[in-house]
Amino acid sequence: MDPTPAGTEPIKAPGLMKLLLEARAPFEYAASLAAAPWLLSAPRGDGHAVLVYPGFLATDFSTRPLRRLLRTLGHDAHGWGQGRNVGPRGDTLQQALQRIEDLHRSSGRKLSLVGWSLGGLYARELAKQAPHAVRAVVTLGSPFAGPMQANNAWRTYQWVHRHRPPEPPSRAELQTPPPVPTTSIYSRSDGVVAWPCSLQVAGPMSESIEVAASHLGLGVNPLALYALADRLAQPEGQWRAFDRSGLRATVYPANASRA
Repeated sequence: MDPTPAGTEPIKAPGLMKLLLEARAPFEYAASLAAAPWLLSAPRGDGHAVLVYPGFLATDFSTRPLRRLLRTLGHDAHGWGQGRNVGPRGDTLQQALQRIEDLHRSSGRKLSLVGWSLGGLYARELAKQAPHAVRAVVTLGSPFAGPMQANNAWRTYQWVHRHRPPEPPSRAELQTPPPVPTTSIYSRSDGVVAWPCSLQVAGPMSESIEVAASHLGLGVNPLALYALADRLAQPEGQWRAFDRSGLRATVYPANASRA
């Protein structure tokens, strides 16, 4: 089922104004530093491994602040360890799957997968291949629904893969959530990915959480980080949808996804 709200215009890449607003990402990082006392009050983790995938053309350096916060909150956070993410070519996904299996085997516990933008597509698809090793998936501005061209990184992606384009999964495959608790954190003011492409069909183990953020700032935005920490802190096997009651309703609005 298409999670895009009914009656809307065809989904297109964000316009120039939203793209220009991506310049606010450094200010979002500064806001997360100022909000450190609040972020450190987030629910604590139980020490299970969390594997974090960077976005397109990014490296583990981009996810260091996110992973540092997760470690402070009691999670065993890891980078993906494959350098710059230029897309799924060669044995990229096979190595990523092997890393999941290795962490699962070494810890004796299921791990959580977190993916930013393109990294979120990895997290979702890998969780489908290894549900025995994954306990939850959280994505940040990941375009798993809608047309592939509805983002401002598509032409760059095509250019990078102009000689050996990878065979992409169908949009129906990408849109289908993994068989584990899955959360999509997205922003209507995302300047790279059209926000409806990050909307997930609401279900017993799937949800979408809206935050006010840029695409480039989702991994350092305090609202996104708090929601991420809240999701990862849930006890295994006791997943519940994100609580928007009380003061949270002022910063985490009800989203546009539908069952």
